[in-house]
Amino acid sequence: MPLHTHATHRIVVNAPADKAYMFFTPAGEELWVDGWAPRYVYPSDGTTQRGMVFWTGQGSDLTVWRLLDFDRQAMRSLYVRCTPASRMGTVEVVCTALEVTKTQVEVTYALTALSPEGESLLEAFEGPEFAAMIDGWASLISRNLPRLLAATIR
Repeated sequence: MPLHTHATHRIVVNAPADKAYMFFTPAGEELWVDGWAPRYVYPSDGTTQRGMVFWTGQGSDLTVWRLLDFDRQAMRSLYVRCTPASRMGTVEVVCTALEVTKTQVEVTYALTALSPEGESLLEAFEGPEFAAMIDGWASLISRNLPRLLAATIR
């Protein structure tokens, strides 16, 4: 079982890069991730900005997140996340325009287990399991694309 894992996978989203980039913010993910319901601490209205803090999950899956870097020009975000009962690490999202309405999204997780339970959970962030998870995001975004493109994401 892994104590630490680092995984990267790329998907393509059929949207302009500046729009696609916002799909991967906490407020953007509320529009396409079933059950994603961040509880915003700072800023309390959930406006995406560097330094924002929010919670997700509950019980042993309670996770606190902080957005360390939010660079709209470079289309790069870096989050630190800590699930005290099991794991902590970073999540990085980088968007690159491929065409006017096609964007490559690179997602990188670097996680460290904090417990035996965390070691088991890290297995989902390795190899084919990680790629399948991120590919699943592409499918969810595709299904919700009209709503995402119409939204003004904070």
